Amino acid sequence: MSAQPVTVQRPLPPEESARADFYALLARLVHDAPDSALLAGLACAGSLPVEGDAALAKAWDGLVKASGAMDHDAATEEFEKLFIGIGKCEVSAYAGFYGGAPSIDHPRVRIQADLAALGLAHRRQVTEPEDHYAGLFEVMRVLVAGGAGRAPGTVAEQKHFYAAHVEPGASRFFRGLGAAASANYYRHVAAVGQAFISLESESFQLD
Repeated sequence: MSAQPVTVQRPLPPEESARADFYALLARLVHDAPDSALLAGLACAGSLPVEGDAALAKAWDGLVKASGAMDHDAATEEFEKLFIGIGKCEVSAYAGFYGGAPSIDHPRVRIQADLAALGLAHRRQVTEPEDHYAGLFEVMRVLVAGGAGRAPGTVAEQKHFYAAHVEPGASRFFRGLGAAASANYYRHVAAVGQAFISLESESFQLD
């Protein structure tokens, strides 16, 4: 019996693991309202060191406190008002909306091409188009931490995908979310997202 090759993946450094966790959390909260388990987990989360990034630490504390005061039913109602709505939602979660997407060369076409180049693909069971921010944040999580059958991406791959598909509209998305009339719990989500995206942009500029 021949031995099968074994691929050993080195543990992620703590800062990379934290980045992946933030992308995963943002993807989850943009895709659906937090359930009771997620709210409880966030309510028990510890603080972030202020010396790391003061804005992110402050926003995180706000989300932790809000999670302790929120329940699943109220979060679901808020999520539906913000992102689903009847007739028109308050906030668009699609990157194309913030980039003035043309009918020709829509961002989804470029995202599809980049996903193929990375060896990734849009899952059949996912109904949202490729430019939904939940999907874009999930791709960044995979590029940072690995997953979906592939190792973590290089810094160049992360930087390219981020600059091409996340950075152009993510700040506007989170600002709009935080200012939405129905945003109560989600204004704290928006504050964390805005602070994290600002930190990511700054970090990529230094690479």
